[in-house]
Parts: sequence; C-alpha cells; structure tokens
Amino acid sequence: MALRRRSIKDTRGEATLFRVRAMVGFALILLGLGVLVVRYHYLQVQRHDEFALRSENNRVKPRAIPPARGLIFDRSGVLLADNVPAFRLEVVPEQVKDLPAMLAAIREVVPLDDSDIDAFKKQLKQNRRFDSVPLKLHLTEDEIARFAINRWRFPGLDVVPYLTRRYPYGPLFAHVVGYVSRIDADDLTRLDADRYKGTSHVGRSGLERSYEDVLHGDPGYELVEVNADNRVQRVLETHAPTPGKNLYLNIDVRVQKAATDAFQGRPGSAVAIDPRNGQVLAMVSVPSFDPNLFVNGISKADYTGYMNAEDKPLLNRALKSAYPPGSTVKPFLALGGLELGIRRPEDTVLSTGEFCIPGQQRCYRDDVRGGNGTVNMIRAIQLSTNTYFYKLALDMGIDRFASWMGSLGFGKKTGIDLLGEAEGILPSREWKATRSKYPWFQGETVIAGIGQGYWNVTALQLAHATATFAGHGTPYTPRLVMATAAVKEHPVALPNPPAGPSVIRKPNDWNVVNEGMEAVVYGVGGTAQQAGVFKGFPLRVAGKSGTAERFSRRSNEYDNNKNLAYLATRHRAWFIGYTPTEAPRIAVVAMLESGAWGAADAGPIVRQVMDAWLASNGGPVPPKNTPENGPAVPSSTPELPEDTPVATPADMSAMPADSTSTAPPDDGGNP
Repeated sequence: MALRRRSIKDTRGEATLFRVRAMVGFALILLGLGVLVVRYHYLQVQRHDEFALRSENNRVKPRAIPPARGLIFDRSGVLLADNVPAFRLEVVPEQVKDLPAMLAAIREVVPLDDSDIDAFKKQLKQNRRFDSVPLKLHLTEDEIARFAINRWRFPGLDVVPYLTRRYPYGPLFAHVVGYVSRIDADDLTRLDADRYKGTSHVGRSGLERSYEDVLHGDPGYELVEVNADNRVQRVLETHAPTPGKNLYLNIDVRVQKAATDAFQGRPGSAVAIDPRNGQVLAMVSVPSFDPNLFVNGISKADYTGYMNAEDKPLLNRALKSAYPPGSTVKPFLALGGLELGIRRPEDTVLSTGEFCIPGQQRCYRDDVRGGNGTVNMIRAIQLSTNTYFYKLALDMGIDRFASWMGSLGFGKKTGIDLLGEAEGILPSREWKATRSKYPWFQGETVIAGIGQGYWNVTALQLAHATATFAGHGTPYTPRLVMATAAVKEHPVALPNPPAGPSVIRKPNDWNVVNEGMEAVVYGVGGTAQQAGVFKGFPLRVAGKSGTAERFSRRSNEYDNNKNLAYLATRHRAWFIGYTPTEAPRIAVVAMLESGAWGAADAGPIVRQVMDAWLASNGGPVPPKNTPENGPAVPSSTPELPEDTPVATPADMSAMPADSTSTAPPDDGGNP
C-alpha cells in the first residue's frame, strides 16, 4: 500500500492569517462602535432638545380649557342667561380604528339620533384628527352610567364635563337675549381659532351674538400626563381661562313680563324706552320661542314646527318687521309744521268729510263721515282729523316732509345694540326714484301725512321717535345693555351720550303737541278717552293711537261693517304714549298685527306696560301674574345695588305690510 505524502503544517502562516482576520474583525467592531457612538452623539447631544421635547409630548399633552361664558342679568340683577354643568360624549378620531363600526356600536349604549350623527360628521371635517369632537351633548345620568360600564369597548371615546347655556325665562327674552348654538363650518371662517379652542358654542342671535366678543372670554389650558392609551393620569400644570364679562341690561323683567302678557298671544310687538337716556326698558315680540331648544341642537320636528308656523315665532317683530304707522305720525308731522314755520297753533282747517287736491277728481276721506268741522292743531291731534294732516303734508311738500321725519329717525336704523335691525321706509322722492319709473305725485304726499302709502316703520323706530319727542327733542340711541362687569369687578357703565342736539328749537312747539296728545287721552272725543284706556292711572299720560289700513280701498264708500273680528283682519293697531307728561320717564309703543282699533286694542297694552313700570318704581302694584315659562317674577323688584351703575343723560329682513295702502281705514283713519 502506497504511503500518502504527508504535508507539513504552516503554523506561522495560520497564525498570521488569524491575526489578520482578528484585526479586520476588531476594526469592523470598532467601526460599528464608532458609528454607534457618533449616532448616539447625534441623537442625544446634537438633537437632545428636540427628542427630549418629543418624548415629553408623548407623556405630557396640553388640553384647552374653554372660558365660562358671561352671564346676563336684567337691570335689577335677575338672571336671564346662566351656565349650568353638563356632560358630553367626545371622540378622538385618530384613536378610533373604524369610525362607522364605532358609531353603529355606540348607538346600542348611548342613544343617538340622526341630527347627532350629522352634526358629528360635519365637525369631523372641520377638526384635526387628534382633536376631540363632540358626539352627543347633554348626556343623562343613565347614559353616563351605561357608557361607563362599556368604556373598555370604545377606545378614543370619553365623557367630558362642560358648561351649557340655560335661559331661565325661556320665551320671555328669546328675541332680546337670543341663544347660543354649536359652532359650524361658517363660524370657523370668521372666528379666531386660538381664542375658540375647546369652545363648542357661539352666540347665534340677539345679545348673545351682538356681544359675543364681550361674553366669550379667553381660553386657558392645562398640561396633563397620559399613558400609552392616552388616558389622563394626572394634571401637571393649569393656566386658568379668563371668563367672559357679564351683561347688565336696561330691561326690567317685570315690565317685560307685563308687556308679553298684555298681548294675550296675539301677534305684535312693544317697546318701552326711557326718554332721558335711551335705555330700553322692555322689548317684546309675540309670539316667541324657547331658546333652550337651540342650545345643543334643536330637533327637526321642533325646528320644522317653528318654521312652518303661520304666526312666525322666530321673527323679531319689534326689530325686523315694518308696517304702516297710521295716525301715530300725526303728532310728529304737527311738530314739523310748527318747527318749519308752516303752521301756527291757532291756524284752523275746515274738515267736511273729504279733502280734494285742486284739479283732481278723487278725494281723500276724513276721519269721520261729515268731518270734524273747524279744528286747530290741538283739536286735530285730539280727534285725529285727517283733513288737517292731508293739507299740512301737502303744504310741507314731500322734500321737507322726508327731511323732517328723517331727523326723528324714520327710514333708517336706530343704532340699537342688536344685529339685524330693519330700516323701514320713509316716503321720499329719492326712495321712489330707485323703485319706480314714475315721478312723485301729490296724492302720495297727502296719504303720507296720515301714515299710509309707502310708509313702513318698526315698533323700535316709532318708540325711538316717541322717546325723542318725550325728551323734548333730544335723541338718544336705544340701548339694551346698561353695563358690563368682569368677574370679581364692579360693573362698568356703557356711555350713551345724546346722539345729537335737540330737534326742537322752540320749546313752546313741544307744549302745543304735548297738549294735543294729552287731549287724546283725557279730552272729550279723544280716542283713548273714549276707550277709557288710562282711567285711574295716577300719572298724567300723553298718547296717540293709529289704525293703519292693510288693504287699499276700492271706492270712496265707507265700510259700515262694525264686526271687530272683520276689522281686525283689515287693520294694524298702534298706540304710542309717554308719562309723566311734566317730565317724561317712559315712552311706550305697542303694535298689534291684527287689531280693530288702535286705542281700544293697542292702548291697553301700553297701559299694562306703564302699570308694571310704575310698580317697579314704587307705585301701585298691578295684579300679580305667574309666568308660564320660567321662574315667577318677583312681586316687588329689588333696588339696584349701590355699586351698579345706571346710565344717565350725561353719561330676518324687514317684513312688509300685506299691501300698500292709499287711503285711511274704513272709519276714516280712526286712530
């Protein structure tokens, strides 16, 4: 057997090879360690602050704290808008894997209607995925308990406490105070995102909207520690929000209640103003609505009911509805005749039953069949003699007529601190030129003299003009809010100086017109005297009624139908008044959309407002009433606190009338 050749082992070569391999391996290890050290240095030294912040943010998260909304009080401290604690169900979208499945499952635990789902989906599109989005507001205790038991099934959902708005008097102040509702996409385009972070509601109407910037306040935030499931473990730091300021209104809850009750559910409006400073003591629109239904989302059934109601409860008639004023403008026209030197108090006009413009066949009826005979200015106001004011308007001419009435605030917004005011219509050559190809006719001037034709005024405008006259011609912008107050601070009065100089240059002119308006109430034949509206009232009252026609007459014949229900369908009933005449402190206007006669139907509303105002100021207390919607109004209104300021003299589109009228009502314009 052949012997194999034995190789000699190269020990030295193997050692050298091992050393080379070892050195290479060691070098690779050193290189890897170097890269690791460099990377560690880059992450932990060069970018230490960045990654430390990221790490901290994973553990500590900021959470917005919405501010408490300011409260709203009446002039005596009665709470009109409150914040009450409630709970809502919120969702963090990025923590929910399957939103449709979650929505289907959660409805088995917490009942959700279609409006809740629709509102949630709308807000989902408006928010970032890591922001909490309300799914259901105002949870009941039973709903909270059911969700707590099933909490483990719904990651990303939680029950969160919040403050919700409540209106204790419900419909009584709905058109004045207004209401708040959920923030929507349109709101996001106009609101400051930083200031409204965490806020779910915004002022939607009334003072809630007009004073949104004052009522809202500024948000705060808190830093909370969370676990891997984003559940809050503890609060590390809190920066409190700044609550909104409180509002103190000029309105007296007792006067507001009396005015509302006086309508007995009949559609209309009333406004009461202090002539000395422009403070709005009452502002009523009937019918009204419950603002609490809108706060957390009104149901489709309730909203449809309001929208389809024939009497339009959502319409603020005092602010947005304009109607022909009828004979209520006669005292203002008489004052203009005196101020412009067109008439003297003793000048007389013969009232025969009709007034004819020379050269025209159609004549304009007087107040009563056969007329009132010879009347001067005071007698003409007392008896509401149409012929007197036909001729005065014609002698004045439409240009001077429009200029004078415009100085009293007609045909433009009063400037009240409430959004959405209608301008109304003041008949003028310029107004018609923008709407008709025909020139101005003398007959249009004639009927404007008795508050018919193109005339359209709101109850607020007429109250403003009445208050201006009652204040001897000094105009004040109507104001609902008397003062504002931050938390733990004294109320600060909002200044409301005169809006201009007195429109009355000769004091005796005021005395003449005032005497005529007193004669309406107390003189024999005066419409308010005949109706006995102010019988027994302890203060001297001056007033004027107006019965504006809703339909144009077709002939010169008088309508002999005396059925009150029939007449109510054809007339708007107005009454204006102020008291005490020696130094007026309240001016009131009431309007009924369907009233047979101004004095008999609208006059008692003004009387009840004055009764309530007198009772609130220490006079006789009228019969006590208990509100049906809200807490009872106190039988005696408390005095303002010493530190509550009181302003002093120093300190929906317009709803047109049913048709344009060209003649006085069937009674000849019986005011």
